[in-house]
Amino acid sequence: MAEFQLIMPKMGESIAEATIIRWVKNEGDTIAADETVLEIATDKVDSEVPSPKGGVLKKRLFKENDVVAVGAVIAIIETEVSASATPAAPAAPASPAKVETPVAQVEKTIAVAEQLAKPALTGGSRFYSPLVLNIAKEENISMAELETIAGTGNEGRVTKRDILAHIQNKGVAVPTAKSTATDHKASVSAPVNIPQPPKVSLSGGDEIIEMDRMRKLISDHMVMSKHTSPHVERQGQESLREARRRKNYVYSNVYRMRSKSHQRFSDD
Repeated sequence: MAEFQLIMPKMGESIAEATIIRWVKNEGDTIAADETVLEIATDKVDSEVPSPKGGVLKKRLFKENDVVAVGAVIAIIETEVSASATPAAPAAPASPAKVETPVAQVEKTIAVAEQLAKPALTGGSRFYSPLVLNIAKEENISMAELETIAGTGNEGRVTKRDILAHIQNKGVAVPTAKSTATDHKASVSAPVNIPQPPKVSLSGGDEIIEMDRMRKLISDHMVMSKHTSPHVERQGQESLREARRRKNYVYSNVYRMRSKSHQRFSDD
């Protein structure tokens, strides 16, 4: 028996993650080659993910509605491999032991030091996608700081947009603190205005229905368009007296034309 790792496919050049909509196969189900295993969705397209090989679905590594980075392993499929089809590989000749040069030792020491200098991203009370963890690792954001970021995703999950906004606000706040320190004044960081959802009063007959994924994407894009795209309004003044005069003029001409036609029809 051999194990095959099913990875999240890349649906486009600008697509970095996808959401699992539904698992078509459960653990223990038999899967044929090119058979659909799950359905995924991105900001641009919804698609099905088939299995390149046949076998048995051994384990599902993510749940429905989870956001998974492109290239991550999402499932493990157990395939059958016959002994005759896979001949044993010949034994490799014994290679002499490698002797590390001083340059290799220095590079190894630098790599270990950089790894220790980066904050540990373990633990935490919320689930973070691999993409968010990679961004936090590159920007030297610790898990304690990551826990303080307000998430706008499903169930308060931190999305790529949330962590990038946090990094941008963090970069803007640093020069402000430096300038205030130069002037020998007390630095007071301005609070970040986070839009809060409006409060809704519910009565006995009201029911809250959660929006589906497509409506959430539409609302997010509409809000983003409101913040980024210019909105133009045009106003004008109109005299009601002049508008009434034009209306009466048109009506009088229409009445005169109809009267002439009626008179001509009566004469004939």
